Amino acid sequence: MNAPKQRLLVSVRGKKEALSAVKGGAHIADVEYPASALGTPYPLNIRMVRDALPSEIAVSTNIGEEQTNRANACQAALGVALAGADIVKLGLARMPLGEAKEFGPALVRTVKKWFPKKQCVPALFADERLAKWYIDPIEDGPELAKHMKADGLLIDTFDKGFGMGLMDYYALTDIKHFVKKCHDFKLEAWLAGSIGLEELPELWMAGIDVICVRGAACNKGKGPGRFGEVNSSLVRELVSTIPRV
Repeated sequence: MNAPKQRLLVSVRGKKEALSAVKGGAHIADVEYPASALGTPYPLNIRMVRDALPSEIAVSTNIGEEQTNRANACQAALGVALAGADIVKLGLARMPLGEAKEFGPALVRTVKKWFPKKQCVPALFADERLAKWYIDPIEDGPELAKHMKADGLLIDTFDKGFGMGLMDYYALTDIKHFVKKCHDFKLEAWLAGSIGLEELPELWMAGIDVICVRGAACNKGKGPGRFGEVNSSLVRELVSTIPRV
């Protein structure tokens, strides 16, 4: 079965939430622990989710928001790929652009050496203090991802507790510019960061390839926002916003 052109990613804490996300029509189950921006999980949890889902459902995860040691980061990337992740998100927060250009390619090269068909997606952050002083995700990110020989680029928000979502930092014209730059480099354009149901239609129309959600897919009656429980009915509503080709 061919994957749809545009895909909804739902972040899940484990097998139960992954099954709920897939029941609602999610295309990617992202294994995370939602205490931080990307939320690094245990490898055994990644394996449990991968084993529970049909092969056509992609499983993604991450190696954390920040990297300080290239060898350790390469080991982490290879480790989560071995654990069952089809897509590895590579957080590069608080890393200057020049350092990222030296650091990043080794991460992708390591994963692709053992798993050439798995995807690598660097993650950059829209928060003003990070985008201004380190790497501008829209202006510098696509060129960095191309240099890394990555498969796509994710823009997320780093600080989840301030009530700021991705679209508090960008206008729709910025997103369209981001999409064009990514697609010009044959990269997938990914977005995350407290994106709500009402924002999805215009983001899909802007050409985003993958939109990542957590809070919007959670049953808020069982917990506060992203710490709630993934609800298949909410996921189905989110998936329904994807334009039909």
